Amino acid sequence: MHQSDDLIELFNITFMAYQTRLVRGDDEPFYQAARSVDDCHQVIFAHGFYASALHEIAHWCIAGPKRRLMDDYGYWYEPDGRSAEQQQEFEKVEIKPQALEWAFSLAANFKFRVSVDNLGSDAGDWRLFQHHVGQQLRCYQQQGFPKRAQLFIDALTQFYTTHGAIEQVLKAI
Repeated sequence: MHQSDDLIELFNITFMAYQTRLVRGDDEPFYQAARSVDDCHQVIFAHGFYASALHEIAHWCIAGPKRRLMDDYGYWYEPDGRSAEQQQEFEKVEIKPQALEWAFSLAANFKFRVSVDNLGSDAGDWRLFQHHVGQQLRCYQQQGFPKRAQLFIDALTQFYTTHGAIEQVLKAI
């Protein structure tokens, strides 16, 4: 059974040196930068959902040092109901984090679902978006994952004993 408490513990132990904690939130996900040098940054995921935690961890693994000093990494977010143009922009910036989320899901033996996050409008072709995410996952697997993402993949693989899961799935897609 997949418990978000396990992710919290794995993340907090793995990334202790980054002064960053994974936190279960009651509402929408949010990255809160530390307010002082003695404070911790917080990766807050939505409603205790396992998939939300994986997704927010993926964003954190991509954000560079300067971005990690800003709330929500300093990015824009257009809520549900985006126009087709806004949706295309959203999908462009979501390919890499969703590819990492997919890798984390494989390492945890957890079902991955691509998210277009736009239920109120024409979300476009989710299959094409999933294809792009899959291409990025394959690229990461061939060229190497970002350092923090690889550390988390390793932690998940060890915890869930899923050695070789990413390679097996990439052969199938």
